[in-house]
Amino acid sequence: MTLEEKIENLQAASMEEARAQGNAIIQNHKEALEKLYNEHTETALRQAELKLKAETANAKHEVNKAMAKSQIDLKREQGKCQTELKNRLFRRVHVLVDEYMQTEAYTELLSSYIHKAMAFAGGEQVTIYINPTDEDKKAELEERTGASLTVSREDFIGGIRAVIHAKNILIDHSFKASLAEEYEKFLFLGGKENA
Repeated sequence: MTLEEKIENLQAASMEEARAQGNAIIQNHKEALEKLYNEHTETALRQAELKLKAETANAKHEVNKAMAKSQIDLKREQGKCQTELKNRLFRRVHVLVDEYMQTEAYTELLSSYIHKAMAFAGGEQVTIYINPTDEDKKAELEERTGASLTVSREDFIGGIRAVIHAKNILIDHSFKASLAEEYEKFLFLGGKENA
């Protein structure tokens, strides 16, 4: 073999070895880049999933917060409406009570309350009060019941109050107390049950 052939063989072998080394370097670099790409992709997907979960949880939290606020606002508005309706209803009840207090049935009711108070007193001294608006019925009630009545200085709307001094007992058949109790107990349908 001639020198030129040897050089050509050496050159060919060198080139083949250089190509093999270059291809190996390129392949190693390609594998490293693919590995890096896969790792980066997995990391990015994990981060995206975590961010999606966090954003979903945050969105649910915000929706729940908004719903809770809306429910509170709705209950507050419902409470205002119910109170307004309740007040209107009880204003109407007061008008009806005033009308009832002009009837003979009311006078009979007062007589009944007075008789019951006297019977409960069992002979003890009892002071029976009638409402100032019923002063015009005083003489008639005293005649019907045989009781001595006192016109109260306090307006208790209607009915009677009686005090048995010896026993420190107050008998309260006043409309004011009854209406106040009913007002406190009154609830609309769909509300809590009366206690």
